[in-house]
Amino acid sequence: MTATYSQTSTPTPTPGQATGRAAPWLAGGGIALLACALVSGLAQAAHDFRWWSLFVVIPTSLIAAAGTVALRRGGGILAYAVANLGLIAFAVGVMLMFGDVPRFWPLLIVLPAAAIAGSYWWRPQDPLGRSFHRTLAMLATVAVVLGLAFQALRFDLFDFEPRWWAWYMVAAGLVVVGNGAELVRHRMVYRVSAAALAAGPGIITILLGIRFLRGWWF
Repeated sequence: MTATYSQTSTPTPTPGQATGRAAPWLAGGGIALLACALVSGLAQAAHDFRWWSLFVVIPTSLIAAAGTVALRRGGGILAYAVANLGLIAFAVGVMLMFGDVPRFWPLLIVLPAAAIAGSYWWRPQDPLGRSFHRTLAMLATVAVVLGLAFQALRFDLFDFEPRWWAWYMVAAGLVVVGNGAELVRHRMVYRVSAAALAAGPGIITILLGIRFLRGWWF
């Protein structure tokens, strides 16, 4: 009696399949280079072009494009982080190209904070981890609004009252206290201690914000 074995082989991708897989990456790279060309053209038209900034703009645009394509193909939180790092560094390169860092530095607060806030879609399943992640995302949202307020201040769009920034301390403290209080409803052995640990810094931040708003520095 002779034994027969099934023949196994690794399927070789056809040229059409290989091209289809590479198409999103090529398209992403093309869009990134087109964005670099557009930004460079605008800077040259404004007679405010710094050529050395291309060493920042071009690589970071390609990194952002690669992260975006990987994210759309199911890359997860790592691809999201790569895309945002590339986008933030690309924004820095554009500001350097135009020489507008003193005018647009609040974007260095807005963009990283927005990236952290957007990571909330990958929240963990553990109640404590989910609460901690939600706290970070909500604090990042407060930081986005703070950065936009600084940007409006740079352009003199509003007349802010003295010590207006202390309101954001109060908002951040409320976020921490609220997320700490939310832990109590979960059936965890350490829920009360975790809520107390979160409430302490939050209450101190709220009191400090109120103190600064009333002009009590010491």
